[in-house]
Amino acid sequence: MRPLSGPAEEYLSWLAVERGRSPNTLAAYRRDLARYEVVLGEWGRSPLDVTGDEVERFIDLLRQEGQSPASVARSLSSVRGLHRFLADEGLAGGDPTGDVEAGRLPMRLPKALAEPDVLRVLDGVSGDDPVSRRDRALLEVLYGTGARVSEAVGLNLTDLASGDGLVRLYGKGSKERLVPLGSHAARALARWLEPEGRGTMVPDRWQRRDDAEAVFLNGRGRRLSRQGAFAAVHARGAAAGVPLGPHALRHSCATHMLARGADVRVVQELLGHASVTTTQLYTKVTNEHLRRAYEAAHPRAGAATPVAEALAGAGTVRPRASGRSADEAGDV
Repeated sequence: MRPLSGPAEEYLSWLAVERGRSPNTLAAYRRDLARYEVVLGEWGRSPLDVTGDEVERFIDLLRQEGQSPASVARSLSSVRGLHRFLADEGLAGGDPTGDVEAGRLPMRLPKALAEPDVLRVLDGVSGDDPVSRRDRALLEVLYGTGARVSEAVGLNLTDLASGDGLVRLYGKGSKERLVPLGSHAARALARWLEPEGRGTMVPDRWQRRDDAEAVFLNGRGRRLSRQGAFAAVHARGAAAGVPLGPHALRHSCATHMLARGADVRVVQELLGHASVTTTQLYTKVTNEHLRRAYEAAHPRAGAATPVAEALAGAGTVRPRASGRSADEAGDV
């Protein structure tokens, strides 16, 4: 990858030290800014003298290349952050992105699995070999805690040692949170941590000290990577006939809890969302459950069909525009 300019490297260092951004986030920013500086170089410009029109021209170029709206929005967020930093630090005369429109992203509802599908995947991993024990524990932790895949593979043995039924997770920005560990996940982890499980993957000599503390190991005795976890989860889902990725288990955890009556603030804390607005996306997934519960419990509920018919008879009803700005869009 092309080296970044000095000001861009300063910005990434500031994000890491002052804002505590994760390595994955920093890597994404680095890719976006490297592409930005390559294009500016072709135009004979730099981040210190670029204009707002040229920033818009860069964003249009990304769209012409066929990049998705989400990718374009992320690139603009990286560029905007760089220019704000340069202006705040007095390295540039101003912020050329101030009038650049971020656009709006369509609201994407999380894709959650049906409860029977989740159970079919989990129950399908029933072998007693070390890999099966590890994969069952990984799946149970992802679904049981709503952890991100990076949080799960980042687990250390000390994060499980409290003895109070809680597990310590480190989320975005190295933010720490404690989440309950359900009985199924606890049992699966206990089986994996037995000598017949994790013990069979412990090498004669650790290549890195960090690997020795890892909860989840790969066959070479190293900490299981995000890519390794993705592959394991995908393979177990495919074996059960269920298209599956780690984030689907996180979505399913939140959706199923809300459907069973959990408070949205509790789910927000469990998933480590900075804003409850992100968590509320999941409440839209459970609207059908909400409607059924209302009709069953409210004495004046009844069927809502006459209202729908009346609206239909009144002509086309234009739905209210719904979406999120690119700057508001966050990982769920």
